[in-house]
Amino acid sequence: MQEHFAQEQPHLHPLPALRYDAVLSVERRISREGMVAVAGNYYSVPDTARRRVVEIQHHTHEVLIFEEGKLIARHPVLEGKNRKRIEPGHRKAPPVQHAEMLPTTPAVPILQRPLAFYGAVGERLANINAKGTA
Repeated sequence: MQEHFAQEQPHLHPLPALRYDAVLSVERRISREGMVAVAGNYYSVPDTARRRVVEIQHHTHEVLIFEEGKLIARHPVLEGKNRKRIEPGHRKAPPVQHAEMLPTTPAVPILQRPLAFYGAVGERLANINAKGTA
């Protein structure tokens, strides 16, 4: 084994000063909920995203999302599966509705009657129909 190492050693190069960061780049479709699926988890994109397909760079510790080459979202990688991460700034606040603008329905009491009442109504209708056909 040392013989082989001695043969290879002159051809070996030192490791680079910077560590190698493996990157997986893929395209993903944005869901109706404004999320993209990466490695079994879901990450938000801003509501302002215009395209339905974005580029994803999946690094070892973070997920970067690009739209037309521009970084639009950055998330730490989630551990596990089926987890979601929504960046608070990615969602627009729902429009404010003032109380006076909301439709109001008048309070109508709901009458509760015993089943015998409906039985009596059915019999009466049956008697009226029987007299009308005779």
